[in-house]
Amino acid sequence: MLILDHIAICCADLAEGAAWAEEQLGVPLLPGGQHARYGTHNRLLGLGEGLYLEVIAADPAAKPTGPRWFGLDRFSGPPRLGNWICATKDLNAALDFAPQEAGQAVDLARGALRWKISVPEDGSLPFDGGFPTLIEWGEGSPHPSRSLGSSGVRLDRWIVRHPRATDISALLGGRLEDPRVTFETAETAGFVAVFDTPSGQRVLS
Repeated sequence: MLILDHIAICCADLAEGAAWAEEQLGVPLLPGGQHARYGTHNRLLGLGEGLYLEVIAADPAAKPTGPRWFGLDRFSGPPRLGNWICATKDLNAALDFAPQEAGQAVDLARGALRWKISVPEDGSLPFDGGFPTLIEWGEGSPHPSRSLGSSGVRLDRWIVRHPRATDISALLGGRLEDPRVTFETAETAGFVAVFDTPSGQRVLS
């Protein structure tokens, strides 16, 4: 069983990405933190119902121990929706059904947070992001959404657009049961997110 855990806006510069997200959604983001292993940092926004959004970028002050995750070593252009992350209670078991491109489980920690996450060795996104990154929060680790409070923003729809959308949906095999998540066949990989915000509906891609 997989649960939509959080979604990511990727960007080349964190301040630029945060400003773009705030302009699009009409609410301020909250401080996040650093990920030393991958040389990245982020800003966060609670979306309610145990879900959150992160804006993530390479941290110019950090030296990663290898390729950055979320394909950030190859990221260019303006901020945009870049990844979706689904939680599981048993990451190793989930990786047994996941395609090889999903990568291997990596143990990480930051402050009180403990988690395992699937990352390909080259830091790329499985199926260019079409297949979700998988995460298992450690026992007793607080979920980030608990500390983010209510932003008034809610995710209404998350659309995965990909040339192999049908194949990716089949790979998930009904393990992800979330009416907000749908798949559409498209020439290029990407996402569309529909949010309900205090200022009305907003669509990001």
